[in-house]
Amino acid sequence: MNGNKLKGLVISKGDKMYDLAEYLCISNSTLSKKIGEKNGVGFTQPEINKIKQRYHLSAEEIDEIFFATEVS
Repeated sequence: MNGNKLKGLVISKGDKMYDLAEYLCISNSTLSKKIGEKNGVGFTQPEINKIKQRYHLSAEEIDEIFFATEVS
């Protein structure tokens, strides 16, 4: 998960993280946990699909945001 890329996308589209949380019908704290993948919490397929639709994302963009692996 590339949380920074998702945050940048949301802001570039004129939304705030609160707007995304509201759109997904989740709390701000739950959104934060999903972005940070805290306690194994991540986005569900339906949530990813809703984000894709809201921001008109390509399959490549979805992969870059949600399926990126961290390299240390």
